[in-house]
Amino acid sequence: MSKASNDEMLLQQPWQRERQAMALLSSLNYRTGELSSYLHNIACGVSDLLDVGWSVVTLCQTGFEKVLASSIDMGEGEHVYSLHGSLTGSVIQIGQSLAVEDAQKYPEYGDAPEGYCSYLGIPLRTAQGEVIGTICSFHQQPREFTLEEIQIVELFAERAATAIDHYHLYQQQCQFNRVLEAEVEKRTAQLRAAQTKLVEQERLAAIGEFAASIVHEIRNPLTTMLMGLKYFQKTVLIESAQERLSLALSEANRLERLLSEILLYAKPQVLQLCELDVNEFIRESLIVICEMPEALDRQIEFMPASSVIKILGDKDKLKQVFINIVRNACEAVAAGDIIKWQVNNSLIDKVCIHVNNGGEPIPSDVIAKLSQPFFSTKPCGTGLGLAIAKRIVIAHGGELLICSELLTGTTVSVQLPVVIS
Repeated sequence: MSKASNDEMLLQQPWQRERQAMALLSSLNYRTGELSSYLHNIACGVSDLLDVGWSVVTLCQTGFEKVLASSIDMGEGEHVYSLHGSLTGSVIQIGQSLAVEDAQKYPEYGDAPEGYCSYLGIPLRTAQGEVIGTICSFHQQPREFTLEEIQIVELFAERAATAIDHYHLYQQQCQFNRVLEAEVEKRTAQLRAAQTKLVEQERLAAIGEFAASIVHEIRNPLTTMLMGLKYFQKTVLIESAQERLSLALSEANRLERLLSEILLYAKPQVLQLCELDVNEFIRESLIVICEMPEALDRQIEFMPASSVIKILGDKDKLKQVFINIVRNACEAVAAGDIIKWQVNNSLIDKVCIHVNNGGEPIPSDVIAKLSQPFFSTKPCGTGLGLAIAKRIVIAHGGELLICSELLTGTTVSVQLPVVIS
């Protein structure tokens, strides 16, 4: 082949390389979230266009570079290297393209990977001018990189930087969307809870008004009936008549108690708040509770908190709560058994008061109903005791929980917010 023909071929090669580069750039199609394969195509394309042994796309942050894509298989796992003393570190430091014909002859630019000699490093620069990484190409033998080759790789670097920037923006948007969705879900739950509470308050107000009128209408004739039954107690009756009279009086008294509890449950909980020392409050309540008929043959073991804990509460209403809870605990165990009353202050913003008995475990389906109005496991129970107690606890901003297990027995826990000094 003549010398003229060789020169003509050399002149055509840059144009062919440019056309090949443009064709490859046109074929690159980045889709949101598919960064890895896109950068891999860029690394392989650069290696093919330059005819070098190896090309990588790296992300450089805080003194380290992370290989995002490689034209050759580097094995599994992350590949992170220090920028200190490396050719890539020089590119990041100067923020400009760097072509090194032979790294061994020019050690001031940094070390090349083992087995490689020549180097071309192009910075990845975002639209805001920030250098976030590099496209690096390595070759086993010394070689020069022409200006045209550098400009071609700079085009690929621009695409890679844009893709990485968009990917990070996409990840931030996804994170923002997740946070926003969680916040919307949280606010929606709060709104539903508020709506449920409002509906419940309206329902209770309506029940309260209705109950007050009905109870008033029932109480008047009931009082007259009770007076009549008590009058007959003074007369001499045969045994069968006396038994029937006692039964009628018992049922009338039970009806009167039920009417009182209905009123107590239905009316709004208006609290007379004052600061209470939890340990002292329970000790005072124990004096009354230990005199209850249900507690006479039981042992109530009080385990106070190790330090002073104060709450804002209605003393009388909270005493009513624990009278009901301890009475139930006493009724659930045999004479001589121990009822444990413990104050737990392990939480920062609330105190947990536990009442435990070792009676038979309560089935889970029954536990879910225990604080519902008019549900009772006792033959003569009204089913309002725990429902009233729960309403009082909720009015204090607290929570009433019931747990029952075979080994530990049944524990009723009252959680109340503490006064933080």
